[in-house]
Amino acid sequence: MVLEKIEQPNDIKKLADSELPVLAGEIRDFLISKISQNGGHLASNLGVVELTMAMHLYFQLPEDKIIWDVGHQSYTHKLLTGRRQGFDSLRKYGGVSGFPKPKESGCDSFGTGHSSTSISAGLGYAEAREITGGSYQVVSVIGDGALTGGMAYEALNNASRLKTNFIIVLNDNNMSISENVGGLSRHLGNLRTANAYQGLKNGVTNSLNKIPFYGERMVEQIRKTKSSIKQLLIPGMLFENMGITYLGPVDGHDIHGMLRVFREASKVKGAVVVHVITKKGKGYLPAERHPARFHGTEPFDIETGLASKPRKKANYTDVFSTVMRKLGERDSRVAAITAAMSDGTGLKRFHNMFPERFFDVGIAEGHAVTFAAGLAAAGLKPIVAVYSSFLQRAYDQILHDVCIQDLPVVFAIDRAGLVGSDGETHQGIFDLSYLSTIPNMAVMAPKNKWELSDMVKFAVEFPHPIAIRYPRGEAYDGLREARAKIAYGKGEVIREGSQIALLAIGSMVKTALEVEGKLKEEGISCTVANARFAKPLDEGLLDQLARSHSLLVTMEENVASGGFGEHVAGYLNRERKKELDKGLEVLNIAIPDTYVEHGNVDILRKELGIDSGSVVAKIREAYATKRQGSQAGCAFYKAVSGSQAAEGGEPAE
Repeated sequence: MVLEKIEQPNDIKKLADSELPVLAGEIRDFLISKISQNGGHLASNLGVVELTMAMHLYFQLPEDKIIWDVGHQSYTHKLLTGRRQGFDSLRKYGGVSGFPKPKESGCDSFGTGHSSTSISAGLGYAEAREITGGSYQVVSVIGDGALTGGMAYEALNNASRLKTNFIIVLNDNNMSISENVGGLSRHLGNLRTANAYQGLKNGVTNSLNKIPFYGERMVEQIRKTKSSIKQLLIPGMLFENMGITYLGPVDGHDIHGMLRVFREASKVKGAVVVHVITKKGKGYLPAERHPARFHGTEPFDIETGLASKPRKKANYTDVFSTVMRKLGERDSRVAAITAAMSDGTGLKRFHNMFPERFFDVGIAEGHAVTFAAGLAAAGLKPIVAVYSSFLQRAYDQILHDVCIQDLPVVFAIDRAGLVGSDGETHQGIFDLSYLSTIPNMAVMAPKNKWELSDMVKFAVEFPHPIAIRYPRGEAYDGLREARAKIAYGKGEVIREGSQIALLAIGSMVKTALEVEGKLKEEGISCTVANARFAKPLDEGLLDQLARSHSLLVTMEENVASGGFGEHVAGYLNRERKKELDKGLEVLNIAIPDTYVEHGNVDILRKELGIDSGSVVAKIREAYATKRQGSQAGCAFYKAVSGSQAAEGGEPAE
């Protein structure tokens, strides 16, 4: 195998020219095989195999800097930098990341995971090179979908002032996660097809070919010359008018063609855009036909392209999708907004049924939120469907444009909590914290699929800003009987107990029930309460639990800092000092204030101490330090500690 010759960076330069197409085929076969077993980003990676090979052939790594926008298309880059042996652990706990990570390899120049950042980072590298006297080259690779993000335009505007070389590779596959929208997509489409250019070129070529002997030579010379007809008629006005040199389009699957254009681009004293046309999913027919489905895929059967383990139960996104369709039928004022994630957020059916009320704004979360504010101000009922980690990019717009004006925008926040294999940049573990800081914002989280349905319906009728956060994956279908009507700022008691109160929100309600079951086996009585609202807190419920229990345990799938538990503890410290002075203890179960690596969600929950076994252990630990003065207290301590206690409540050795 040619691929086995690649053991470290720049080994590709040692290959014979005849081995390059063989290597491209082997890389595709390798990626299809590994991703079919472990899941991952397939279509985008199949599309950039030759592009990545050309960059590794021309540039010298790690001295030169290649910065991948988003970074989910960097699998070939990882293979060509000597990480093939680690691909069995791709996106698994402790294994190779699915995104560029500088601490994983010196060839990963910049850590990425969100869109539209590569030009800004590359420009920073280019300017730093001039200040420090460096000589390395800088290449930012950005997709046509990522160019719909405003940050990319801000960076291009600054890059136009640059007086030193900086290469921007525009990977144009006419397909971001969802179909590209807007003026930029049309502009690039015109560059691809360019009917006027194509017609003239074909006419000139045909005429010249009729000239005996000299005609074919003249055609070949026109093809080779820098000042070709294409360059004259399609100069990339969008970029040229900004002061950025434009080269292309060039076939992104023609390695030698790209090497030629990279040589040309390296001579430019300033920023230069190299426009590369690629095919997403290239080399694997199911991915070519359904690039969105193979953007981020679960394990699948290679022959059919179908999931290896078809889902038997609906996930939360499915539930949201069904509710949105029903709401769209009932109320003509309901509108849906997404940032290039119509499939991922479950809005495809809404889009098909109500296209005039569906808006895909491209990868532009900030714009999506302010656009929704405008819709709300004009009397519509906008619902912004977005992943938790992507909503972080619109914090200012939520605060200024929605909440200061108290506009009734609904935020349907998918992938809240741990999302697993995509890792640090995608874990949705901060939304309870950052949303709870904003005045006028209400924040809810459902315990199961029926509560999600009820909450979406409640939110659409709510006259103020409101957010619903729900996790990735299979929707919990337990507790169907616990379906009290949603009331603003009110939780519900699910199990009545007497000793420990487990106050959980969202996905942690299921965990709380597991904890309650384990402690019940030890003779410990627990109340299980579903908070429903992270903001506002149900103060009446908190008062009730504080009066009748000796330990109050809050449970959330969010970081501790600024989270639900901190707000509960703050309220009790302000308003229930009497109970605290009498011995009420509060234990906050939350994710530590850290960035969580990629891995299986069940493994991550255990490592982070928020699975049921860890919670039970923490409850025992909390009581291990609590001296009980009464006989009842000693008996209770024995029960929760699981050990013999010495006289006076001291633990036995």
